[in-house]
Amino acid sequence: MTDAEALSALKSDGRAPYRVLARKYRPATFAELVGQDALVRTLTNALRSGRLAQAYMLSGVRGVGKTTTARILARALNCVGADGKGGLTAEPCGVCEHCRAIADDRHLDVIEMDGATHTGKDEIRELLDGVRYRPTTGRYKVYIIDEVHMLSEKAFNALLKTLEEPPPHVRFVFATTEIRKVPVTVLSRCQRFDLRRVDGSRIAGHLADIAGREGACVSPQALRLIARAADGSIRDGLSLLDQALALAAGRAVDAAMVQEMLGLADRTQIFELVEALFAGDAGAALTLFSAMYDAGADPLLLLEDLLEAVHWLTRIKITPTVVDSPDIAEAERVRGGQLAERLDVAEISRAWQILLKGLGEVRYAPQPLAAAEMALIRMCYAATLPTPAKALQRLSAAAPDTEPARSANERAVAPPARPEAPSRPAAASLVPAPPASPAFDRRGSTLPVAKPAATTPLTVPTTDASASTPDGGKRPPPRCFEDIVDLLAEQREMILHGHVLGNVRLVSFQRGRIELRLEEAAPPDLPQRLSRFLAEHTGERWLVSVSDAPGGATITEQRNAASASRLARAAAHPLVKAVLATFPGARLDGVRTAGRASDVTVGDSGGGDGGGEDRETEEDGVMAPIRADGDAEDMTDDSADGDRD
Repeated sequence: MTDAEALSALKSDGRAPYRVLARKYRPATFAELVGQDALVRTLTNALRSGRLAQAYMLSGVRGVGKTTTARILARALNCVGADGKGGLTAEPCGVCEHCRAIADDRHLDVIEMDGATHTGKDEIRELLDGVRYRPTTGRYKVYIIDEVHMLSEKAFNALLKTLEEPPPHVRFVFATTEIRKVPVTVLSRCQRFDLRRVDGSRIAGHLADIAGREGACVSPQALRLIARAADGSIRDGLSLLDQALALAAGRAVDAAMVQEMLGLADRTQIFELVEALFAGDAGAALTLFSAMYDAGADPLLLLEDLLEAVHWLTRIKITPTVVDSPDIAEAERVRGGQLAERLDVAEISRAWQILLKGLGEVRYAPQPLAAAEMALIRMCYAATLPTPAKALQRLSAAAPDTEPARSANERAVAPPARPEAPSRPAAASLVPAPPASPAFDRRGSTLPVAKPAATTPLTVPTTDASASTPDGGKRPPPRCFEDIVDLLAEQREMILHGHVLGNVRLVSFQRGRIELRLEEAAPPDLPQRLSRFLAEHTGERWLVSVSDAPGGATITEQRNAASASRLARAAAHPLVKAVLATFPGARLDGVRTAGRASDVTVGDSGGGDGGGEDRETEEDGVMAPIRADGDAEDMTDDSADGDRD
């Protein structure tokens, strides 16, 4: 039977063809648009003041009223009123010839084109051929292009010039769901309106009004379920209401009927499943899940409902007053509030991450049910695990009394001992580390070390064996931070050596324990890398932690300061002063020690600071370095008998 025959049969029965609710109750004026207050206010004021743009771009998700708004605007531009003498109006009459012709899609001056079907430049050029001609019957020629983002690049280019400077009797209205795909050259020539998703409560109210007009009885719970499934789209909500009324067949539409139609689970069952998941009862959770699946619930929708329930628990934890909203169902208010009291935000956030990952797996898995069950099992297993904060508390409570208390801001790293390192005999006693004292570098100069806030003495287990030196001997453990720097250079750990030189500040140094303050350029994993390096090359366990204390100067800063000090002392030497006075314009660039006394050089005048600092001796104006123990280094026989400072 053809469409004409079917229509003839319906007319013979005295019945008009059925129109779906989305078409039957399509808004005909701006006042009937739902949830687009800003758009309505702007277009109404523009029509009343005559400030009309040459082109409008309407964007938004499906079913929020883009094409409907374009048709209402076309009617407002061409309406002449019931008496045929009206002008531009924000409230089309709906009874004049132009309003009725536009509503029936038969107006000659309102050209509507589907951009998804006519995508080429030839169709656009054919469309624009009639732009230069004045309207046939109406006041304006209105070109409506739906899904404009589907046009090809050449089609957009063909549209640009006309769109920028159209004749005064032409207006363009574009609609799109993918605004990012529209070229910016087109957007810049249009007045853009972003139509918003409609709130669920407004959709439910609109559906209740239409159900009343249809003489149908729909429960408020069913309307809320339909509005939630509509996801901000008025058209989707009307289509679902149409489907529910057809399913009811004259009966009242209740929540159970909508749940069966949409494949949803009861909210009470959802919260029972959430409680089983957070309790870690995998058996009960899978039993509930299977029961809901057997009742017709879709696994993907079930996980979406679980995600929504977890999000609801988070909202209760953050803003407890949300449970007082009148739009919240009783089950969500009572069960959600009770469950939120027993959980913390960390546990809820962890459940959200697990369910969100499981949702993606269900969406692409060959067996969605199996993927959903695996996600629930993972969540049950994770529910029995402590959160990171609780795990740290348990470790702190179980740690021995000899372990120092550390602040929450410290990031301590203690790598396990290497398997090949010999273990300490059980009878050996722990050797307490010396109390914190100013650190000395390897040449004896005192390092400026900041005193930590509150440090507990640390007992460090020692090992009978230390790392070996290249010649086979035993390497002594590092006694100061400079020893660690030298060890890094010796082992050619140049990247780590560079960071330790210039990007860390020493807070405290004890055998087996180092506290550092990291500079911004230091990598965040530097403590871990340094701890692993020391454990590997010393055979001992080293705890390297990051502290909030200011710490002392970096090794590079200390060495630069020492070099500047030597330069200043050398510049004060009488011989250097005499040289600078003899040669005007000369300057002292650096200080170096001579390998032999015959090499004239300028060094430190006077004794060093002790403990490894080089000292010089003066013999007939010749300076030669002397070690801290007093032995001359590479000196001639004549200079060796000279007086020492």
